Amino acid sequence: MTTAGRAAAAGESQYPSADSTADFVRNIATVRSRIAAAAARAGRSASEVRLLPVSKTVPEDRIRLAVQAGCRTFGENKVQEAKRKHGNLAGLDVSWSVIGHLQTNKAKDVAEFAGEFQALDSLRVAEALDRRLQSAGRGLDVFVQVNTSAEDSKYGIPPQELPGFLAQLPRYTAVRVRGLMTLATFSSDTDDVRACFALLRTLRDRARGENPDFVGPAELSMGMSGDYETAIEEGATVVRVGQAIFGARTLPDSYYWPGSDGRQESGP
Repeated sequence: MTTAGRAAAAGESQYPSADSTADFVRNIATVRSRIAAAAARAGRSASEVRLLPVSKTVPEDRIRLAVQAGCRTFGENKVQEAKRKHGNLAGLDVSWSVIGHLQTNKAKDVAEFAGEFQALDSLRVAEALDRRLQSAGRGLDVFVQVNTSAEDSKYGIPPQELPGFLAQLPRYTAVRVRGLMTLATFSSDTDDVRACFALLRTLRDRARGENPDFVGPAELSMGMSGDYETAIEEGATVVRVGQAIFGARTLPDSYYWPGSDGRQESGP
C-alpha cells in the first residue's frame, strides 16, 4: 500500500464517514461530547466553545445532510469553492466562514457572501476587504491569523509583529476584529502542539491588556480534528473541525494544504 493509501486507511478508521443524516448526528454528537470533556478538564463550560464544521472538498449533497443534522455554519478554505457552494445552496439557512489564505483579488467575493473571515494576515488584505465592504454597505467579522509555529510553510502574522498589526486595523472600519486564529505545528507531539495554542492565548491576553478594542471579543480560533481537545484546554473559543464530522478524506491532509506558492492552508 502507498503512503497516501496507508494515511487514508488510518483516517477512515479514526474518522467514520458521514453519508446520512443519522451519520452526521452521530459524528457531531461525538465531537460535542469531546468538546464538553475537554472544557471540563480546563474548568470551562462547553457553551464557551463554538464548533465550526469545515466542509472543504465535501460535495453539496452531503452538506445538505449536515444541515439536516443541525449544522448552520460551514468553514471553507478556498474562496472559489465557498462561493460556488454559497450560490448552489442559497436556499438553505446557512452562513459561510472563509478560513484559508485570501489573495486581494478575491476580496470582492468574500465581501459579497462570507459571514466571517478567519485568516486576516496582511494590511493589504484588510484594505481590500474594507474597500469592498464599504461599497457593499456591510461589515465583516474577522480573526487575525498568527504564525505561532514559526514555520515558513504557514501563513500568519509573526508573533512579534502582532501588536503593531492590530494597532493599524481600526482604520478599516468595516473589518470587525473578533480575535486571533492559528494553525498549530503539524506534529504528533502534543507538547509541541499545545505550545502553539498557549502562545496564541498569551498573545491575546497581552493584546487585550494593552488595548481591549484591538481584539474585540478576544476569541481564539484554534484546533482541528486531530487537536481540538488540546486547543480547548488552552482556551479555544472556536474549533474548526472537518474530518471528525464529515469523515476521512480520500487523500492525506498534505494533499489539500499547499497553496499556489507551496505554503499551507488551514487543514481541519
